[in-house]
Amino acid sequence: MSDNPLLRVEIQADYAGKPVLRDIRFELQHGEILGLVGTSGAGKSTLVQSLLGLLPWRGGRVTGEVMMDGKNLLALSERDFRKVRGSRVGLIPQSPMTALNGAISLEAHFIEAWRAHQTSGRAALRQRLGTLLAEVQLPSDPEFLRRRPSQISVGQAQRVLIALALLHQPALLIADEPTSALDPVTQAQVVDLLRRLNRQHGTSLLYISHDLISVLQLSDRIAVLDGGVIVENLPVTQIGHARHATMRALVDSLPAPPDVLMNYRNRSSMELDAPALCASI
Repeated sequence: MSDNPLLRVEIQADYAGKPVLRDIRFELQHGEILGLVGTSGAGKSTLVQSLLGLLPWRGGRVTGEVMMDGKNLLALSERDFRKVRGSRVGLIPQSPMTALNGAISLEAHFIEAWRAHQTSGRAALRQRLGTLLAEVQLPSDPEFLRRRPSQISVGQAQRVLIALALLHQPALLIADEPTSALDPVTQAQVVDLLRRLNRQHGTSLLYISHDLISVLQLSDRIAVLDGGVIVENLPVTQIGHARHATMRALVDSLPAPPDVLMNYRNRSSMELDAPALCASI
């Protein structure tokens, strides 16, 4: 383990005394992308809720440490934890059309998220949105921002969620199955977008998915969660040398060798980056 990681996690979690996560240990370095892969029921959602201090709201209990900025986040009061969520740690949830509030405009989503951590007014928000929406390849004109989630595509909705997570320029993004509701073309574009944002801003990313292909194309390291335990944690380039049976089974299920799939990482982002195309998806 390094001396100064952005995030150091050592936790256990249970529901009514039934263990769900057991002795979870990992670190995330500054600017690193860690892919966490696991099958359904492995404990991925419980891990996300634990890291964000939300598990007690679901009737669960988490013990141990989530160290960030020299603080154990799990020891914070709920009031203090709210200052961390959205500002230092951003969440990109899955299912964009249900994660957004269909009763309010896209602009209202950004206004509410801005007010949660900023005292500056609408002018500062408009300036931030001008830059941010361009980065995620969405329009920033008033007509677009007046739309409600039902008036945009699923791909656009996912980009809105990414923009909301980036609004306060957090040091860490947690992406919880962000491509699961998307078609293959849009999945590839979102993965490409997350890669570019990481390179441009040095934002660390915990990318959680059951899709090993997207994890290979995006991550620096891969951790495998199985039965509430991280059973493998290794650089993405070493995946062919995985020892645990679960990781080997995942590798064997790939449609092509890992090194072939990872070649995508070296492709020019211009192949998928045309702003007009992305804004229409």
